[in-house]
Amino acid sequence: MPVALPALTRALKLQAKASKVGFDWNDPRAVLRKIREEADEIEAALDGNTLDAPAEVGDLLFAAVNLARHLDADPEALLRQTNQKFERRFSAIEHALAARGKAPQDATLAEMDALWNEAKAREQP
Repeated sequence: MPVALPALTRALKLQAKASKVGFDWNDPRAVLRKIREEADEIEAALDGNTLDAPAEVGDLLFAAVNLARHLDADPEALLRQTNQKFERRFSAIEHALAARGKAPQDATLAEMDALWNEAKAREQP
């Protein structure tokens, strides 16, 4: 397995290889439970102020790739789409604030969150 592959792609290939020998869940909901477990482990690490939280985030990402695989989706493509969605919505925030004569750093999180929700609502069919 080439180490030089993008991390999401490599995780996908590692999981596919393990699946071929039976080391896999047979239900995407089981993978979702694993994602929740990993999120709980992050929270526990944060509550305990340990240095384990970043490693737990890695485990969460690995589990999310596994869920994408179970849904026959390419995690690289999914993340690329989500990046584009974020860029669109954040740009909408910046434009709305500019129309009010403000920059993002001059706005409150609540104000930006409301603008985010407006941008999101405009994208819904």
